[in-house]
Amino acid sequence: MTFPQPSVDSYALVTGASQGIGAAMARDLAKAGYNLIIVARREDVLRTLADELEAAHGVEVVVHAADLSDYDAVTKLIDELEARKVTLCINSAGIASFGPFIEQDWGYEVNQYNLNATAVFRLTKAVLEQMVPRKQGAICNVGSAAGNIPIPNNATYVFTKAGVNAFTEALHYELKKQGIHVTLLAPGPVREAEVPAEEQSIVDKVVPGFLWTTYESCSQETLEGMAKNKRRVVPGPLSKAMDFVGSYGPRGVIAPIVGKFYSKMG
Repeated sequence: MTFPQPSVDSYALVTGASQGIGAAMARDLAKAGYNLIIVARREDVLRTLADELEAAHGVEVVVHAADLSDYDAVTKLIDELEARKVTLCINSAGIASFGPFIEQDWGYEVNQYNLNATAVFRLTKAVLEQMVPRKQGAICNVGSAAGNIPIPNNATYVFTKAGVNAFTEALHYELKKQGIHVTLLAPGPVREAEVPAEEQSIVDKVVPGFLWTTYESCSQETLEGMAKNKRRVVPGPLSKAMDFVGSYGPRGVIAPIVGKFYSKMG
């Protein structure tokens, strides 16, 4: 069981590639020589990234602008993937909401579910249709340390991420003997190395800088974990603390405390 290496006719699919973890992983994969299919809603941002990576690393970067909360848009992407050899898949696209579930915008909540869960579910199946017959491939689905516990005022997000966490880890065990690497990335808060004071959220202001994980370090740790076929990657000290507390702490105590904090982000 070997980790797929770059080749002239193969591609790494990265969703949510316009920013954050997705953009960092696209950059690292291009630097390592992988051709890319990058997906996000903002075509102009993707084009700029594609030009940057092609010029710097001599790889081919296919831009696919799409809103993956839309079922038909996911279908169109899957149709395109059938014409290309996809050896790596990073499902990074996702959104969140904060505040009481019943008070949220219902359209946004449905889109959040479709993007965070349904799109991941469908794209994972699509790439596995290629990978399993070849007995080689690697998938990373971005879940969350928040998916370990029920968090009031973050209900839809933890609903989707709990599903992604369990789904991905289940596939890790299922596909081991078939040569497919399946890794869950379960981060806590991740951000840019430097955040201007005027752009800082309540989380930025409360959490000391040394506890944060940057997008770049998150990407590097994740790709290393994928190569080793780790079941779960939890990057950085804050994420590891959240993962431990969420997995082993008393939910009846932890959930209300975290939920109160999240209510302030709504």
